[in-house]
Amino acid sequence: MSAKIDTSLPTVNARIYPRGGLDVLSRDEVARLRDASTGMHDLLRRCALAVLTSGSASDDPRAARELYPDFDIQVHQQDRGVRIDLAHAPAMAFVDGEIIHGVADLLFAVVRDLAYTAIELRPDSGRDLESSDGITDAVFGLLRNARILHPTEPNLVVCWGGHSISRDEYVYTKQVGYELGLRGLDICTGCGPGAMKGPMKGATIAHAKQRQRRSRYIGITEPGIIAAESPNPIVNHLVIMPDIEKRLEAFVRLGHGIIVFPGGVGTAEEILYLLGILLREENAGLPFPLIFTGPSASAPYFEQIDKFLRLTLGEAATSRYEIVIGDPIAVAKRMASGIRKVRENRIEHKDSFFFNWSLKVPVEFQRPFVPSHEAMATLDLHHGRKPHELAADLRRAFSGIVAGNVKEDGMRRIEAHGPFEIHGDPGMMQSLDALLRAFVEQRRMKIAGEYRPCYRVLA
Repeated sequence: MSAKIDTSLPTVNARIYPRGGLDVLSRDEVARLRDASTGMHDLLRRCALAVLTSGSASDDPRAARELYPDFDIQVHQQDRGVRIDLAHAPAMAFVDGEIIHGVADLLFAVVRDLAYTAIELRPDSGRDLESSDGITDAVFGLLRNARILHPTEPNLVVCWGGHSISRDEYVYTKQVGYELGLRGLDICTGCGPGAMKGPMKGATIAHAKQRQRRSRYIGITEPGIIAAESPNPIVNHLVIMPDIEKRLEAFVRLGHGIIVFPGGVGTAEEILYLLGILLREENAGLPFPLIFTGPSASAPYFEQIDKFLRLTLGEAATSRYEIVIGDPIAVAKRMASGIRKVRENRIEHKDSFFFNWSLKVPVEFQRPFVPSHEAMATLDLHHGRKPHELAADLRRAFSGIVAGNVKEDGMRRIEAHGPFEIHGDPGMMQSLDALLRAFVEQRRMKIAGEYRPCYRVLA
């Protein structure tokens, strides 16, 4: 009889004391934090495990829990703050028995942001979370609490792109990040692997060469996605927004320009979100540099994206972005030039450098969309609508596919009721189906394993 092989991974028990906003609290704040952590224990556990496995290449939200089934986290009340106890935590987060400082910072960010949401944005908090201004104020409050609103010169570039990209595409994102870093620009991404890691990695080398200290590598995520896209090791400022809509608004309020690398449905969702906002009349004169870029081999990808946007949103959408292929230096130069125009505009209109108040985000882009089968089937994907209204529903369609691909709640819905059904104009559905098929063929939906579509496109 053969002996049973122990497949468990090494773990560590630890006690840590947070800093950075969690170390000096009133007794009332500590009590509320403790209560909040009790009510959101499962969510806290999932998010904490994601950051303790920072750098993981998996995009399965359940993988980490299966590898560390006994992991637990408890938040305990102290006289002037809190203590965090970890049980059976991944040993990869520790060196010589001590938690890695960068990982500890991410863990503190998890507790901070989840607690803030649970305490300050609860239904009975008195906050207005129905109006556009009220939601924007909530986004501002979350970012301010995370201490990433710095009144410095505009220099923050948001980089969007897929977590599942080719090696050549990844190398290209690093090259672009390097050129951005040489020009003193900081990086903000969705905090995961692939096109979210590459620009940060390139920028770190450039910042070191330029002897630039206190560089910012901001990762913005949300509870539904962090387990599938755990923070990459470069992130030094992590923010967890309550939902995808507030995450997207945080990107466009914080960033001074956006670069889009090749990606899948999540990247398409981000593009539609931003273009839908920029196509509104109130934002027509607002400078917002937006560049689509990738290596030479990615030219067909962007041709397809461009074709889809022209078909759905019209030629007006194409005036808000430019496509640069295979030229990292040109991308960085154009972005730096665009950000200088942003600076001039902010000064002229007396807007802050650290938060884009002038950008008008309509409420249909702000209200959380829950991708149920009914909600996905009733999206109004037809020509004849205003471009920004169609963009809002197309964004929701892609958001639902993201949920079905990598978010645990969405995956459960698909397992229980089968694929989402998406209806609309025949021509639009044909173009959408072709785009999604290309994402599948190019392996942009999932990092590993055979992809099973969580959707059906119907004319």
